[in-house]
Amino acid sequence: MNYNELNDEEKYVIENKGTEYPFTGKYNDFYEEGIFTCKKCDAQLYKSEDKFKSGCGWPSFDDEIQGAVKRVPDRDGRRVEIVCASCGGHLGHVFEGERLTSKDTRHCVNSISLNFEAKA
Repeated sequence: MNYNELNDEEKYVIENKGTEYPFTGKYNDFYEEGIFTCKKCDAQLYKSEDKFKSGCGWPSFDDEIQGAVKRVPDRDGRRVEIVCASCGGHLGHVFEGERLTSKDTRHCVNSISLNFEAKA
């Protein structure tokens, strides 16, 4: 499979499971209509209607496109990592039980792991 070329900062987050600084990502306070895709492989991950303002400093979604995101135990043993189901690229972490939305789930995603396709 061919993947998009990533710069060093993107590789650090997407391939080496790093984290961008909070409140610095371009999609943190971004609320246009469309689809968020994986920066590495272009797979569709999240719909804009599932994005919400959590105040955590990273884009937050309370649902993913079915089958697009895989949950895996994090290396720290405490959190659940989320990765692109298509390429395995690191997206961030998922948290449950915070009661921020009716779905009670927060996908905390690095902006640098995403691209955005505006609704036509």
